[in-house]
Amino acid sequence: MNTLIVLLGPTGVGKTELSLQIAKQLRTPIINADSRQIYAEIPIGTAAPTLEQQSYIKHYFVGNLHINDYYSAAKYEEDVLHLLDSYFDDSHTVAFMSGGSMLYINAVCNGIDDIPTVNEETRESLKRELSEKGLPTLVEELKELDPEHYQMIDKNNPRRVVHALEICRMTGKTYSSFRKNTKKQRPFRMIKIGINRPREEMYERINARVLGMMDNGLLEEAQRVYPFRANNALNTVGFKELFEYFDGKIPLEEAVRKIQSNTRQYMRKQLTWFKRDEEINWFDPSNIEEIIKYIDNQL
Repeated sequence: MNTLIVLLGPTGVGKTELSLQIAKQLRTPIINADSRQIYAEIPIGTAAPTLEQQSYIKHYFVGNLHINDYYSAAKYEEDVLHLLDSYFDDSHTVAFMSGGSMLYINAVCNGIDDIPTVNEETRESLKRELSEKGLPTLVEELKELDPEHYQMIDKNNPRRVVHALEICRMTGKTYSSFRKNTKKQRPFRMIKIGINRPREEMYERINARVLGMMDNGLLEEAQRVYPFRANNALNTVGFKELFEYFDGKIPLEEAVRKIQSNTRQYMRKQLTWFKRDEEINWFDPSNIEEIIKYIDNQL
């Protein structure tokens, strides 16, 4: 049966290098499942695979969009399933996906609810209101229009709040009425491989990686995209903190410390999410032989 192997894990754990080794062993391209590495303008801040790595192994969904482009987990689900249909139809039986974006991985593996596509007029209207009125005003409107979703949403996440309001306004229905959380059947089986390291080692790796990004030009990359800071693509750890520095709110040293701290926090959030999935088989990424052996046995 056609099989999709999914390599997942928290930020900074070492997915990129390991995915290259696995893809080489399997003789497959890599389907990227990182919601920010898809944007061409921010490869440093998203730790995207380098051009050299991409020339070594073919990657899909890396640098294929621009930060002004609208994209979503629902569109990613559609695009990846279309890719997999073609890939499996071309006599391939094993595909390989790697990444850490929880919603994107979940969209492909389990499907997401069929929520209507937001029209441009509604999207631009709410984008303008967010800028002019601020997030708290929109949160209060969501409380009135959809009290059920209001109770569970992250009220500090403008993207989530705005999207829920977009659906409420456009359809005249509550956003929660579209959320069925029904797992969709896929015409392929899945093997999920999670990688993780001891917590203190993860902290050290993340702290060092942030410093490495700064050495490699993250500050200059953030300066180039600063005029587009309102775009959802840049509502991202590493850029939000540097934008605060550009605004004169914090010194550069504090911005770097905040990037490290917020990245560690995001890492913990990823692990909490992934640990709920009992289908994931966990490994230390240093045990590449054990991981390859596990994949071979499953295939």
